[in-house]
Amino acid sequence: MSGIAGIAQPGKQTEVERMIDKIAHRGPGGRKIVEIEGTTLGITWTVSQGTSPDVLLNKSLACDEAGTGHLAQAKATGGTLQLKRDPLGVAPLYYGKTHDDHLCFASEVKSLIEVTKHVFEVPPGHTYDGTRFEKYFELQKLSPLNDSPENTAKELRRRLSVSVEKNVNMDVVGSWLSGGLDSSTLAALARPHLKILHTFAAGLPGAPDLEYAREVAGFIKSKHHEIVVTLDQMVKTLPEVIYHLESFDTLLVRSSIINYFAAKLASDYVSDVFSGEGGDELFAGYEYLKALDPSLLADELVDITSRLHNTALQRVDRSASSHGTVAHTAFLDPDVVDFAVRIPTQYKIKDGIEKWILRMAINDSLPSRVLNRTKAKFWEGAGVGDIMAKYANDYVTTNDFNRQHILENGWKLDSKEELMYYRIFKEYYGSLEDLSWMGRTKK
Repeated sequence: MSGIAGIAQPGKQTEVERMIDKIAHRGPGGRKIVEIEGTTLGITWTVSQGTSPDVLLNKSLACDEAGTGHLAQAKATGGTLQLKRDPLGVAPLYYGKTHDDHLCFASEVKSLIEVTKHVFEVPPGHTYDGTRFEKYFELQKLSPLNDSPENTAKELRRRLSVSVEKNVNMDVVGSWLSGGLDSSTLAALARPHLKILHTFAAGLPGAPDLEYAREVAGFIKSKHHEIVVTLDQMVKTLPEVIYHLESFDTLLVRSSIINYFAAKLASDYVSDVFSGEGGDELFAGYEYLKALDPSLLADELVDITSRLHNTALQRVDRSASSHGTVAHTAFLDPDVVDFAVRIPTQYKIKDGIEKWILRMAINDSLPSRVLNRTKAKFWEGAGVGDIMAKYANDYVTTNDFNRQHILENGWKLDSKEELMYYRIFKEYYGSLEDLSWMGRTKK
């Protein structure tokens, strides 16, 4: 991914330079700021995107590309600035108005608040011209396929393989590997296309993810790397994680801490990694989904997939970009998503087995123990559990929580742990007038 920022006004190089400084981590490959069509545009790009911004900043267009069909862009044309975000919001994009009412935008909130305190999120599948939004895509439930599970699994594997191959544009690539079905699937599909596949796992001592990831790495013959994290390391790194994540949501921060360590490790070896994000939402990977009325499952999957843009996908983006790398979410390739939403729900949860059709599609490419592993949330599998909650109990008093757990905007913090995270967030971002841009994990 790269980082973009700008103001719909000429002569704002100094301001845009300051905005780009705040997201310089997104682009260690270089930066460029130009004035086009009355707009000042800036971009910083990653090493994997080369040493020239010509592809990313040309024809009055600044673009943050995060894989096939995944992008955020700003286009200056005819004296106006138009913003666009990809259908599922894999690439982040925020906007606001300067004090003199000019449209401004950035890839991250920390960049945008350099020129405005009024921060809003460009919704996935929308364009915005500073006056009105126009929706060009909305994920919807579609009529289910009428095909056998064997044919469905075969086509699913083909589409996933194509998606992975489209994002392999070099001989050496990495993959975050938790040892769960989703990350293991992408690593297994990527391996035949690469001279070297580096895999990266992180967790606390004895974490299940570390054990399963080693097994997958040995099976697919990747060059495997792992980092074992202690509570002291987590606490020390927490402010850095929250600064980059731009959120204080409890479950999002929990999962981001470990993801952050894995991403940092990966950046020592590769510029691009695969992330398994989206597999649970498209193929019904969560335990609670088994208890739903089957007639409601398709709608629920559409809902939780549509919520990814400012929760789990924000974690993926910030974990990768904070270390100057690009994360490819192959499950969310448009061709894969289009097919996945048409797979009958009885193929997704079958005989109490979640993601049954995905297991069938990949059954000859992973060790059986991993293939049959039940879902563990990222922070659970990594061994985090409630360790941060216990730490917060000693850090935040009950009196403090009772006095401070309701924010100025009316949001209620759900625990001492979340108040601890909020305090850190506030140190960096102050009291923003509107937090509607921030996603909240569906409980």
